[in-house]
Amino acid sequence: MQPFTARVLQIILLIPEGKVMTYGQIAAEAGSPRGARQVVRILHSLSQKHRLPWHRVVNRLGEIALQEDGSASLQRLYLEEEGICFNANGRIPLDQYLYNPPAEIEE
Repeated sequence: MQPFTARVLQIILLIPEGKVMTYGQIAAEAGSPRGARQVVRILHSLSQKHRLPWHRVVNRLGEIALQEDGSASLQRLYLEEEGICFNANGRIPLDQYLYNPPAEIEE
C-alpha cells in the first residue's frame, strides 16, 4: 500500500461520529493538497474492506458528492443519525461540524 493511501485511511478512520471532513482536507492532511480525487478513489475502492466511515466525507461546500440517489440518501441518513444537521440548501455547516485531526498523526 502506498504511503499516501495508508495516511488517507488512517485519517478517515479518525473522523469521530458527528463530524465530517472534506476530500481536499483529507488529501492535504495526508500530504497531497491536490489529491482530493485520489481520496475519492480510495474511498470507493477501500471503504468496505477497511470499514471506513465513508459517510463522514463530503465536498468542500459541505455537500454530499455522491450522484446516485440511493447512496446520497443513505449518506444523509447516516449523518443525520449521528446528529449532523443540514441547512435549507442541503449543506452541512462546516463551521460547526468540520473535524480537524490532531497535528501529529502516527505513520
